[in-house]
Amino acid sequence: MTNTEHGSSNIPQRPIVSQSGVVGEDALHVRLSLQDPELAGLLREEHRRQQDTLDLIAAENHASPAMMEAQGSVLTNKYAEGYPGSRYYAGCGVIDQVEVLACRRACALYGAEHANVQPHSGAQANMAVYSALLQPGDTVMAMRLTHGGHLTHGAPMNFSGHLYKFVSYGVDSQTELLDYDLAEKLAREHKPRLIVAGASSYPRIIDFARFAAISRAVGARLLVDMAHLAGLVAAGVHPSPVPHSDVATSTSHKTLRGPRGGFILCRQELAHAIDAAVFPGIQGGPLMHAIAAKAAAFHEAAQPEFADYQRQVVANARALAAAFLERGIRLVSGGTDNHLVLLDVTTIGITGRQAENALEASGIVANRNVIPFDPNPPQVAGGLRLGTPAVTTRGLKEEEMTHLGGLICRILHSLDDENLRGKVRGEVAALCRRFPIP
Repeated sequence: MTNTEHGSSNIPQRPIVSQSGVVGEDALHVRLSLQDPELAGLLREEHRRQQDTLDLIAAENHASPAMMEAQGSVLTNKYAEGYPGSRYYAGCGVIDQVEVLACRRACALYGAEHANVQPHSGAQANMAVYSALLQPGDTVMAMRLTHGGHLTHGAPMNFSGHLYKFVSYGVDSQTELLDYDLAEKLAREHKPRLIVAGASSYPRIIDFARFAAISRAVGARLLVDMAHLAGLVAAGVHPSPVPHSDVATSTSHKTLRGPRGGFILCRQELAHAIDAAVFPGIQGGPLMHAIAAKAAAFHEAAQPEFADYQRQVVANARALAAAFLERGIRLVSGGTDNHLVLLDVTTIGITGRQAENALEASGIVANRNVIPFDPNPPQVAGGLRLGTPAVTTRGLKEEEMTHLGGLICRILHSLDDENLRGKVRGEVAALCRRFPIP
C-alpha cells in the first residue's frame, strides 16, 4: 500500500517535538514517509479515523498537543533506572528534575503525601501496590468484575486472581447501586488484608469514606483505584479518595486527559514500600518521556478551565442518559453521576456486541460491556458502555449530546438498516467537522 492511498492532506496538522525542536506534523510525515512509508500511512489513517469519528469510549480521551510534544521528546532516549538522586545511569540530572516536577504536581493536585509516577499503566500500578502490601495467598476484597470492577480486582485470568484470594462485593440486585452493607458483611466474615474500591463501569458516586470505615473495622488497608475518576477528582467533581485511602492508583489518561500511563498516591509511611515495589519490584527503567507528559497533564488539570471541562463531562453524560431514558432504553442504576452511561441493551432484544458493531459502522465508537447479573459472556455482553470525556474535549455540549443520543437510539432499534447507517454517518461527519479534535 502506498502512502498516498491513506491520504491526509486535509487533516489538521499538529506540532510535534523532534531532537531539532518543534516542527510541523507534515514535516514528520515527510521524514517518516521517506524512512518507513508503510508506518507513515498507518499513522495518517489513524489520525483520520480519530478526526472523522466520535469517541464515546469511557476510557479514552484526546491528549493535548503539549502532552504529545512531551511524549515525543528527546526524553525517550534516556535510560533512568532508579529514582531521583539515586539512578543506576549517569546523565540523569535533568531527568531527575522532570520526575520530581511530575511527583510534586501530582501531590499538589490531589493533596497527597507521596506520589510515584513511574508505573507504565494502571494495571502495573495496582500490581505494585499488591506486591508492597500483600503476600501471595492473602485475602483481598474488591468489586466483582461483572458488576463494574477491573481485571486487576481479582479476575481469575489476571495475575491478581492467580496470586491472591479475592472476595467480591457488588451491587444490589434491585437498585444496581453499590451494596455497602454486603461489603461490610463480607469484610467482617473474611478479614481481608486489603480492600479495593473503585470501578471501570460503575456510573455512580463511590462513597470512599464508607469504604474507609469498613477497612478500619477489620484492620485492612484501603486501596482506591480511581483510574476512571482521576480527572473528576482533580476538578472536585467527584469526592476524593486521597483523605480516606492508604493508597490510590490511577491511569493518567481517561478523564485526566493525559498520556497513557499510571501513577500511585500514598501516605508517607508507605512511600518506601510502594517505590521499592515499582522499582526494582516489577519494572526496570521508567519511560521518562511518558513521565514528562504526565507532568504536563497534572499542570493542565490544575488550571481553572479544567474544572469547567470536567463539569461539562458530567453534564454531557447526564444529557446523554436522559436521551436514552426518554426513548425507553434502560440504564444500569437508572442514570449517571459521573462520566459514563451503561446501557442494558438486552431490553431491546440485542447484544452489546451487535450494538458496538452497528455504532462503529455509523461513525460512533463505543464498547460492549457486561452489566450486573449479565447472562451473556463478556465477548458478547448485554450492555453498552458510553463515556463523554473525549467528545467533551472536542467541544460538544448538552444539545449535541441529546442529538447524539437520539442517533444512537435510532441505530440500536434498526441494526440492519444500511440506509439509516449512511444517514447517521453523515450527521456524525457533520458534528466532527463542527467540533474537530483540538
